[in-house]
Amino acid sequence: MRIIESTQITNAIARLCIEANCRLPEDVLSRVHACAAAEPRLAAKDILEKILQNDALAAERGVPICQDTGMACVFAELGEDVHINGSLRAAVDEGVRRGYAAGYLRKSVVGDPLRRANTGDNTPALLHVELMPGDKLTLTVAPKGFGSENMSKLKMLRPSDGVEGVINFVLSVVEEAGSNPCPPVVVGVGLGGNFEQCALLAKKALLRPLDEPHPDPYYRDLEKKLLEKINALGIGPQGFGGRTTALSVAIETLPTHIAGLPCAVNLNCHVARHMTEVL
Repeated sequence: MRIIESTQITNAIARLCIEANCRLPEDVLSRVHACAAAEPRLAAKDILEKILQNDALAAERGVPICQDTGMACVFAELGEDVHINGSLRAAVDEGVRRGYAAGYLRKSVVGDPLRRANTGDNTPALLHVELMPGDKLTLTVAPKGFGSENMSKLKMLRPSDGVEGVINFVLSVVEEAGSNPCPPVVVGVGLGGNFEQCALLAKKALLRPLDEPHPDPYYRDLEKKLLEKINALGIGPQGFGGRTTALSVAIETLPTHIAGLPCAVNLNCHVARHMTEVL
């Protein structure tokens, strides 16, 4: 049994909150560079180049890439041979509290959805824990802004809707969202499970590196087909037209009931922030 002190978790979460908000992962930067080089529409190319300039300045100066520094979504893969000395929940929230204060990151969390009083420190975090074999704790912080979150949808499709029903639903979500989620977007698609699992699948799909296609050839082809169809919509960067409406489509699946075909679409703006640390 390996012991991890709760203070180690707090320190890691604080670092990850700042890094994720100020520096894009290399796979995202690489995809934006490639899209800018291939974009024929001058206005769209200019916007993509400005996105790259903004990201470079944020990394250089240690300031947020976007003013919406999001809710802190924390994914913890907890090894079954790990004992945490202290409370995981308290350690994560304290890390978010410290990271958002030290990084001068906007506090965007209200303590009640209707009474709307700001908690003042961006807590509580959204914490998802998954048990894994081994003696490691993998922490991923994915700050999620609500310009894109508000454009996300879930639909309980019928099994008879099949793959065409999935394609049509994904396209309708992106088309209806238009410029609101600050395209080019990253599209996370969850298929299967049940109502709540499907939504979490779509969220987790956003964490997959953009240069890493689905391992199953069937879903790899579907990701490619969806990306082509989305980019053919012509929404373009920031909604000004062009072939770069989405940077990537990632699908995650789970077994489901014989009577259901749950499908969730979680959109992320081009600021596809996430950072990981292994303890």
